[in-house]
Amino acid sequence: MPTFTLTDVSHEVWVETLTVDSAELGLAVTAPWSLSKRRLHGGRRDGVDLIVVDNGALRFVLVPTRGMGLWKGFYEGSFLGWESPVTDGPIHPALVNLAASGGLGWLEGFDELMVRCGLENNGAPFELRTPNPDGGESRVAFGLHGRIANIPASYVAVHVDPDPPHEITVEGHVEEVRLFGPQLRLETRYRTIPGTNRLTVRDEVVNLKDQPAEFQLLYHWNFGPPFLDEGARFSAPFRAVCPRDARAQEGIDAHDRYEGPRPGYAEQVYFYDLAAGIDPLDELVADASPGDGPSGPTLAMLHNAAGERGVVLRFRKEQLPAFTLWKNTAGLRDGYVTGLEPGTNYPNPRPFERDRGRVVRLEPGGRYVAETVLEVLATPREVAKVQAEIQRIQSGVQPTIHSRPVEPFAPAS
Repeated sequence: MPTFTLTDVSHEVWVETLTVDSAELGLAVTAPWSLSKRRLHGGRRDGVDLIVVDNGALRFVLVPTRGMGLWKGFYEGSFLGWESPVTDGPIHPALVNLAASGGLGWLEGFDELMVRCGLENNGAPFELRTPNPDGGESRVAFGLHGRIANIPASYVAVHVDPDPPHEITVEGHVEEVRLFGPQLRLETRYRTIPGTNRLTVRDEVVNLKDQPAEFQLLYHWNFGPPFLDEGARFSAPFRAVCPRDARAQEGIDAHDRYEGPRPGYAEQVYFYDLAAGIDPLDELVADASPGDGPSGPTLAMLHNAAGERGVVLRFRKEQLPAFTLWKNTAGLRDGYVTGLEPGTNYPNPRPFERDRGRVVRLEPGGRYVAETVLEVLATPREVAKVQAEIQRIQSGVQPTIHSRPVEPFAPAS
């Protein structure tokens, strides 16, 4: 298998530019593909590396400098992502002060199509107080959504399968480690097959410590127009939905519907317990990490008001048991966006999630696998097909719609 190593800190390897395509490798493909790597210069993006993959139908941009995040994408002319107020991104992590604004500094660099939240924590800011041996007390502040998205990758490589269908894989490793703290490694692989409408993200979180460790992981997938517009719909097979707070409670009757851009709109967040299907998905791994509750494949879809285009996330319930929907239909220049967010937990402060058994524990050397498939829908027929799939999983499940925040989803109002 042809492999191109772009970064390997342990061997002092770093490649500033790379261009490779199917013709150069002599591969006979029906959808010619290409891949390139370059470094950005100037402004707050100075020093940020980008990897652009064009599989012949789906084009997407990865950012190794920002935790191997997924910046933007395009499929058959449709833009994948959103127009963030952070218009000069992707921002170099060195210029993002995570402790700013009371722990909300993470927002200074937030402009990705998909950004991971974690690994030590992945929810709202909080402060942890622990007693010291001398009788004193230590206070540690944890910021919004954790640190993993603002840590550059230590290893990046591209793999191309010489055998049909010639899958393209971009691999990256990101370490979130410190003395007297977590020692975790994220090993990610983005995989796509030339000419398809799918991108698979396969992550393994590894505990590098000589003692057990905890972690949290949430995938913040963010979409704006053309998939988000007035009358757009969210659809998923759910067993229960709960508003996060009083603001979300106001819109619970329309939790799955969207408004058009409205300046001054205050975000609304909903926590879902999804149902799972019984048929295995070929795209998802068989060695799923254990979890509580229903297991099996599930999915969530966003489609525009006309039902002519949409995006789907497919994942396994035992790997990512908690699903969060973020609605932020503010003005176009303020960030008109919605987030579809499968995770190991809900993005409440970590102590709340730990008390409810939603913080993952890894033994020394232990690994946790989580895989998500993004599928882009370009026709009404494709949207209708996925909607029918959701309805089949939903069949027989009577969903509970909580009118206000309740346990165990969120602190009861």
